[in-house]
Amino acid sequence: MNKQTILVVDDEQDLLDLIEYNLKKEGFTVLTSDSGEKGIELAGRMKPDLILLDIMMPGMDGIEVCRKIKSDPETQAIPVVFLTARGDEKSEITGLDLGADDYLFKPISTSKLLSRIKAILRRSQSGQKKETILKINNLTINRGKYVVSIGTKEMHLPKKEFELLYFLASRKGKVLDRQSLLNEVWGNNIYVIDRTVDVHIRKIREKIGEEYIETVKGVGYRFKE
Repeated sequence: MNKQTILVVDDEQDLLDLIEYNLKKEGFTVLTSDSGEKGIELAGRMKPDLILLDIMMPGMDGIEVCRKIKSDPETQAIPVVFLTARGDEKSEITGLDLGADDYLFKPISTSKLLSRIKAILRRSQSGQKKETILKINNLTINRGKYVVSIGTKEMHLPKKEFELLYFLASRKGKVLDRQSLLNEVWGNNIYVIDRTVDVHIRKIREKIGEEYIETVKGVGYRFKE
């Protein structure tokens, strides 16, 4: 893995120690934090390759930590994986809508945790190798910087909104069904409902305008040629 760095944020010291031990055994560099505030500071300063984040922490919980990480242009492209004992659907949807890449439930086997982390890192690295900049009329999508520009106006979209827009734009003119979009942007190893795609499309349209993405009724979406 060429010493990729994982930041683990959890208030349970025993769990932190266990995860740190197993990640280091796999060749990762590991950073740990027992609070959300410290986790945000480490993410901004160290720019890890992935963040493993607990939700139920005293003080700033994981949802708020994820929101702050994904709203910062310096850290918003870092993959975030929630590891939590909270199993309600609302929390899961909230986390994924914020841009988290996966949502894992405690207790989880070490082998499964490592497998999911490696899969997300592979997907992240693959995405970085794709064409860096797309230009469509006055819309520019810069994958390297995670910046979207309309004319001279720049904006930073949350990671999932950006990746969804990029995926559609890179296949302009092609109708893509919701399941294909879910598999490509969120991965096919996690459960996300179709409504999640619709919500993200609505948010993208609010930011870049209605004229770029077309709804194909009963099928999915198409980026207009």
